[in-house]
Amino acid sequence: MTENRNAIFLATLKKDDKKFSLSKLVNALKGSGLESPIQPFGGTDHFDISRNGLVFTAKDPDLNPATHTKTNIYVVASESFWKADVESEYLANIVKVPIFGFEGASTSPVWDKEGKSIAFLSMREDGYEADKNQVFIIPNWNNPGWVEHLWATEDGKGAWDRSPQSITWGQDQQIYLTAEEAGRVNIFTASTDFKKDKKPTVTVKGGAVSGVTLLKDGSLFLSSTSLIENSLYSILPASASHEVIADGNHYELPPGSTDADDVSVNTYPAYRMTTYVSSNTHNGSTFGLSRRQIDEIRFEGAKKKTYVHAWVVKPSFFKPDKKYPLAYLIHGGPQGAWEDAWSTRWNPAVFAEQGYVVVAPNPTGSTGYGQNFTDAIQGEWGGLPYEDLVKGFEYIKKNVDYVDTNRAVALGASYGGYMMNWIQGHELGRSFKALVTHDGVFSMTAQLASEEIYFPFHDLKGPLWKTPETWAQWDPSRFAGNWATPHLIIHSELDYRLTINEGLAAFNVLQTRGVESQLLTFPDENHWVLKPENSLMWHEVVLDWINGHVGLEKYTEARKKAQEAAEKK
Repeated sequence: MTENRNAIFLATLKKDDKKFSLSKLVNALKGSGLESPIQPFGGTDHFDISRNGLVFTAKDPDLNPATHTKTNIYVVASESFWKADVESEYLANIVKVPIFGFEGASTSPVWDKEGKSIAFLSMREDGYEADKNQVFIIPNWNNPGWVEHLWATEDGKGAWDRSPQSITWGQDQQIYLTAEEAGRVNIFTASTDFKKDKKPTVTVKGGAVSGVTLLKDGSLFLSSTSLIENSLYSILPASASHEVIADGNHYELPPGSTDADDVSVNTYPAYRMTTYVSSNTHNGSTFGLSRRQIDEIRFEGAKKKTYVHAWVVKPSFFKPDKKYPLAYLIHGGPQGAWEDAWSTRWNPAVFAEQGYVVVAPNPTGSTGYGQNFTDAIQGEWGGLPYEDLVKGFEYIKKNVDYVDTNRAVALGASYGGYMMNWIQGHELGRSFKALVTHDGVFSMTAQLASEEIYFPFHDLKGPLWKTPETWAQWDPSRFAGNWATPHLIIHSELDYRLTINEGLAAFNVLQTRGVESQLLTFPDENHWVLKPENSLMWHEVVLDWINGHVGLEKYTEARKKAQEAAEKK
């Protein structure tokens, strides 16, 4: 923490005689004690402006941010809003929006295009960052105390079992919501008219939609990615009421189909393609990738009649009559998911192109499969998810003929790193030739050093002194006597979510037990490796480590040979 805080500065931009002029910049939050956008992730999704004013979200100033997730929605509005030029006029008009019964994080406030109504998302539970987002509407900014809860139910859980990530106002009381669903980030359409009180319906499905903008003609400008495409811009025409993005393309529902969930690109050909503005990689071909490399599997999980979804990414040079080593990737969170999305960190295609078949499962605790599935990980960190992963490995071994599970490696970061340490101490750990833990949990009690103390307090059903048995039950360090599989430990020194002692402790256990191991640290990175040169080193070390244990050529050796061959030419 420093004395500097994020703030929202307001000004008006005018054009006279072909010249632009900017009015005085005014800090709309000065003297309020509020900060917006909220660090470290907040951006333009934490505030919005209209002709009548400003709406924003900020941490509740009366609560400790280390133990609470509660944020509030604030409105500053008046008919003469943009004529104000001193901070005191804004400060005097800041109103906190009451959201009774919802004590968690409130985010994504947006004005409608007329500047009359405001929509936002809110969670019920304080201290639970993965609680379900629910949709609220302020019908008229003149009365910010009048808040309508869409699809409300008496139990407070809400009738729509998805957790939206963003809101975009459409036409005629329509809103567009982005939300995770079965490993994708889809667009849903809904009405804010309570007389039409219907749950949202899928409008765009497939890939991972990251941005939605309403154009003047009613069409939507979309930003998205996929497992093979790092940047896709496209337009969904206003006349297409139900279209589906699949395999990086847009498809209208086939004649006779009424449910977008039934649509599969493997079943139906393209019926009408929407307009591409830009495909940065030409559907992956720039990288030598194609949609043929992507499969999905579902297997029975720890709970009977509950099926776990997993992405399968094969090498571009894949041949079905050959066997490939397995890279089992475990996501962080734990309330997160592997999506049909591109990333510069933990990109399945990077591992697949080394010669692996990558399986990326979404076990218990994952998002996008209903809130009950997400919530089920509470008090079960090494329980249900571990059982899901065991069953997934058994399923691959029995049913995926082109995978050689005798040459398998497993990797994970954050909660995925916790799971690597947990697996290392249990039977599944002996099924892998090597493991990789990035910024993972070694000792549960060490999480008390975290900047986010609310996180273990929620997931372990209370603080250490109230639920010591749960903290002890799922502590990987208790099983350190079983650690035997070669293990690479990575931890960054600026990680205050899981401090570096977690990585040092795990590495010291491996060393003192005589287990083949390596330690990689970054003094200038936090919970993520973000700097390009550090990322290159991360990939060099990780790929060399796992390749060397399954009989594949080490990445650095292959690169050296390629460079020497290029120089000879």
